Amino acid sequence: MAMAFKMATEGMRVKQECLSSFMEMKWKKVSRYVVYKIDEKSREVMVDKVGRPGEGYEGLAASLPNDDCRYAVFDFDFLSVDNCQKSKIFFITWSPTASRIRSKILYATSKQGLRRLLEGIHYEVQATDPTEMGFDVIKERAK
Repeated sequence: MAMAFKMATEGMRVKQECLSSFMEMKWKKVSRYVVYKIDEKSREVMVDKVGRPGEGYEGLAASLPNDDCRYAVFDFDFLSVDNCQKSKIFFITWSPTASRIRSKILYATSKQGLRRLLEGIHYEVQATDPTEMGFDVIKERAK
């Protein structure tokens, strides 16, 4: 546990691919979501998975492991009440109850380093189980 705290307080490097994949999702719409993970050995945040443009929220939810933490960004497209096409980007911190304490601490304390680089995030969601980040939660927050 002391090792996880030491690593977290010293900070994690964020690989360039993390920013590149986010910008491609945001501006070019080449993907619907990006999942990030921390490699504890190299002490870097890296891309774990990139969702295809046709993939929906179910694909993102299915790509998150049941026993380990992750960060994710999701580009949510919807129609507003006045029938206008809109898009909101969500930053999701996934920390399931089955994950290790060390992993939870590492992700919680390293989040801001990645979050600061990803400009244009509209909402943040923190989830420990799938119900806390369900599609209905996303839709409600985007209104």
